[in-house]
Amino acid sequence: MSTISTKDPQGSECAGCNDELYAQIDNVIDLYKGKEGSLIQILHLAQEINGFLPEELQRHIASALDMPFSEVSGVVTFYSFFSTKPRGKYTVRVCMGTACYVRGGKKIVEGLIDKLGVDIGETTEDGLFTLEIARCIGACGLAPAMMIDDIVFKQVNVNTLGSILGEYRKG
Repeated sequence: MSTISTKDPQGSECAGCNDELYAQIDNVIDLYKGKEGSLIQILHLAQEINGFLPEELQRHIASALDMPFSEVSGVVTFYSFFSTKPRGKYTVRVCMGTACYVRGGKKIVEGLIDKLGVDIGETTEDGLFTLEIARCIGACGLAPAMMIDDIVFKQVNVNTLGSILGEYRKG
């Protein structure tokens, strides 16, 4: 799979685009094109394929769906699930719902910022972790809780963060 420089349908340079990746995304677009409310589904799948939604990919999707770039960009920037920057191999989400916040969620966030060396919404230099906040992960009885990808960690404290992250660093 080689990275090439190609042009999207609007003629803009797409440095670093991957032909195979765009072919997969075009298949998704073909599958959903013309169906009411399909933009979010297409964006979800495009992000799953590429890992994030850079501007050139958003422009490609807008052009393929014959819609304004501003509409696609508006959806991407509105929903926190979508990312316009590369994400880490693992996504760390700290619950900041009421129960988790009251039981030390803010200290967990501060500890992760310190241990990872990134702020909320950023990805570590080694590309392993992206740090995010979740409004609620539905684990109130386990507070404070955090997730790494789909794994929930219960009753987390600052002292356990190093060992939790260490398991993923080994992995």
